[in-house]
Amino acid sequence: MITHSQTGQGIVSLFTEQPCWMIEPLAGKMNYSVPSVRRFLNQTGYFSSFTHNGKWYTLRSIPRFSRDGLWFHRDIGFSKAGSLTNTLIDLTLRSPAGMTAEMLGEKLRCRCHTILVQLCRRGKLQREKAGRSHVYLAVDPHIAKDQRRSMALKNLVPYPLPAEIAVLVLVTFIHNPKASFKKLVKVLSTTYNVTVDTVQIERFFALHGLKKPCKLRRTRLPAIDRQPGTTLAGNLAIRTIS
Repeated sequence: MITHSQTGQGIVSLFTEQPCWMIEPLAGKMNYSVPSVRRFLNQTGYFSSFTHNGKWYTLRSIPRFSRDGLWFHRDIGFSKAGSLTNTLIDLTLRSPAGMTAEMLGEKLRCRCHTILVQLCRRGKLQREKAGRSHVYLAVDPHIAKDQRRSMALKNLVPYPLPAEIAVLVLVTFIHNPKASFKKLVKVLSTTYNVTVDTVQIERFFALHGLKKPCKLRRTRLPAIDRQPGTTLAGNLAIRTIS
């Protein structure tokens, strides 16, 4: 009688020769029924492919997954997340700014537009129009909010704030270290008659590695005695204490 240990060794040996198998050829090679081979696979541990309708199998010890949790053998794709549906959700949730169908298709090496639309209808993902494409986002409101913010910063034309306005932004922030970006915009408008929007300030903070809230202590600034021929930036002295 063939023992469990022997069948386990036999299936590992076959996957050593060939890393991916369909169930019927594997059953024929082992001379067992398909249900028996499925049981052996469950006992040993396996992944089924997210491509080819999940018809390919490999042992859990074989794949060397990428940072995206993907592994390919030729045109056969496997994912830590399991099925194609779960993989699409997983990649979208982990993306800082969401993913388009084209981006996901490139990663997964297969077309996935139809499944993405179905996931949106089932409430597993959401999407927003961005140019000629749709960007797929998480349904979790907190994750989606961060993704929308990153998407806005990513799509914003990267122009710098003028030096004088950048200085005023920093001064305002030093005096209001706990203020939101929206509040900073309001203070800049009422105090200095400067018009900027929240996305510009957020972009400025991101470009210069500034984080909110920062450990800044309010410092009394000397009165500005602007000399003819000099810029406001050249007359401002800003001291930050971390």
